[in-house]
Amino acid sequence: MNTKLLFHDMTLDYLRPAEPDKNRTTDIRFRCAAGDAEEITLVLRKERYKMKLSETADDFDYYDVSISAGTEPIDYYFEIRGKDGSFYRYDKRGVVNDIMDSMLFRVYPGFMTPKWAKGAVMYQIFVERFNNGDKSNDVLTNEYSYNGKNVVHEDKWEAYPDAEHDYAKFYGGDLQGVIDKLDYLKDLGIEAIYFNPLFVSPSSHKYDIQDYDHIDPHFGVIVEDGGEVLDKHDMDNTHATKYISRVTSKKNLEASDELFAKLVKEAHARKIKIILDGVFNHCGSFNKWLDKERIYENKKGYEKGAYIDESSPYHDYFSFNGGSWPNNGDYDGWWGYDTLPKLNYEGSRELEDYILSIGRKWVSAPYNADGWRLDVAADLGHSPEYNHHFWKRFREEVKKANPNAIIIAEQYGPSRDWMMGDEWDTVMNYDAFMEPVTWFLTGMDKHSDKFMPIRVGNAREFFDTMLYAGGENFSMPSLYTAMNQLSNHDHSRFLTRTSQKVGRSNTLMASSADTGISKPVMREAVMIQMTWPGSPTLYYGDEAGLCGFTDPDNRRTYPWGKEDMEMLEFHKQMIKIHKSCSELKLGSIKELYADTNFIAYGRFNRAAVSIVIINNNDFEVTKEIDITPTGMPADAALSNMIRTDSLGFIVGSGQERAKDGILTVTLSRKSGAVLRYDSTSPVTSEEFWADNFIEFD
Repeated sequence: MNTKLLFHDMTLDYLRPAEPDKNRTTDIRFRCAAGDAEEITLVLRKERYKMKLSETADDFDYYDVSISAGTEPIDYYFEIRGKDGSFYRYDKRGVVNDIMDSMLFRVYPGFMTPKWAKGAVMYQIFVERFNNGDKSNDVLTNEYSYNGKNVVHEDKWEAYPDAEHDYAKFYGGDLQGVIDKLDYLKDLGIEAIYFNPLFVSPSSHKYDIQDYDHIDPHFGVIVEDGGEVLDKHDMDNTHATKYISRVTSKKNLEASDELFAKLVKEAHARKIKIILDGVFNHCGSFNKWLDKERIYENKKGYEKGAYIDESSPYHDYFSFNGGSWPNNGDYDGWWGYDTLPKLNYEGSRELEDYILSIGRKWVSAPYNADGWRLDVAADLGHSPEYNHHFWKRFREEVKKANPNAIIIAEQYGPSRDWMMGDEWDTVMNYDAFMEPVTWFLTGMDKHSDKFMPIRVGNAREFFDTMLYAGGENFSMPSLYTAMNQLSNHDHSRFLTRTSQKVGRSNTLMASSADTGISKPVMREAVMIQMTWPGSPTLYYGDEAGLCGFTDPDNRRTYPWGKEDMEMLEFHKQMIKIHKSCSELKLGSIKELYADTNFIAYGRFNRAAVSIVIINNNDFEVTKEIDITPTGMPADAALSNMIRTDSLGFIVGSGQERAKDGILTVTLSRKSGAVLRYDSTSPVTSEEFWADNFIEFD
């Protein structure tokens, strides 16, 4: 029996519908080589269902069975008996002797993720460093004090982030700057923007929310701008009257909210979705509910904060551990940081309801955002039981307000317990994308804190990690919406990782992050990113060749006018390929070849096949790749969609031919290729004369 041709996954070709509703009749399909199988059995809920041969096409037999999805999660696998007397089992790993529970195929009836998000090309923007469209709302030097440091306005856009105090350094990026660049993003091919936090917050990173109800006027609009900045050595924020005016003025807050609504409308007009960052595990010490900095103490329309007054209506929003009032600083901080007070949901149903109202508010009119990314989502609450309770309610409320909203969680490690259809839609895919890609191509960890030569080019580890981490975490709805990133605001820039240089900007000069880099390896990574299942998500500036060590150096400003135009064009071409090839958005995936510094895999559906080949060696290689597991004809012509190597890249350069199921390819050092077979494409004259021989008498 040809076990290489046995296949099933949970894409639409093999599971219909791919996201079955509760109690929906669901068709499950299995593929094998024509004439190979004596019997194929679906084993589901400990019941056995004999599958029926329903189609024979292109040298394959397709077996089907219909079941009722029911209401509870479905786990299943297959048993295959060959006409040659062989017997096999099949789960997410493929052909196996023994079934592994964590690798069973899993369907959660009723679990559906937004159609627009599947395979969507996303773009993460750290707003403060993207583009300054309105200088009148810039944070001013000495405008206020934060964490023992008076804030500073950086006048030089190209200056490096401050290795020690970047939270208090501001360049002036804002929402008007994003609006001004929406056409750039549309031209790049972006389908969704994920924003780092936008709500009122004192730091440049804004993961210390001050007011969840409003967009920060420093990102938005400042209509009223009275008051004074602090004296140079003054750190008492009760004297920061300009800051207090800017962030408490209802006119400023409402105008900033309106600007955000305008941004969303403008983005939607360009078919770009908007995803907000929800920081709900903790807030900030400036938050109006705590008011440790006494920003709101004497402002009309604001209640006393829990730091100031024990009888504050917000007292139970926080966990106090004794201490005394007024000015009680003895409260729980996330990881002990007093600038990040942990929210005490178990102590206040009112807090829970309020945050849920925030979840609804920003995905509803007039703002109409398209989803949430959830910061440190697994940490919310004081117990796993409460955590799951909250996210169930959050999903219910958000989806009720906007059924097409996506919910993406930040999570390291196992996440399946949250992705069973009633909490998160998916996750930032560290375990089954960012880390394995980084280890394989660079041998670096994602912070540039460690280099492990033994992991460079370990193709077996790459595929196995992708398989096991992906298989254990994801069902089909979550996998095809997973946020696949190479870089982001918490980790070093991938281009810097290609230098295999260990360090951070506080141990090495920031400029050294730009040296020793390998653009060919970066292009290999982008090729994987744009062809792997999930939503490829660019971190602003990666497409322009931006470098940087880990936080905060990864938060450099976008290099407008100084972009690496070749890298930018490569991203455009890969995005175009991703969006134009249906198999790259929703198709199946199959490992085809694994060798030292060399991988090949296929993405396919019944109409087309893309073969992705990466040679990360420092020398040219020639390989013979068996392409028959993709369902492609044994003899076929494949178009060169794009090739990249140590010198650059080329788009649409002729064809390669598979013969007897083998594709023989030669790739130069540090190179990659995407080849495509399309059964629906018209035959070119070259293909016609290659396949037809006419004899003349």
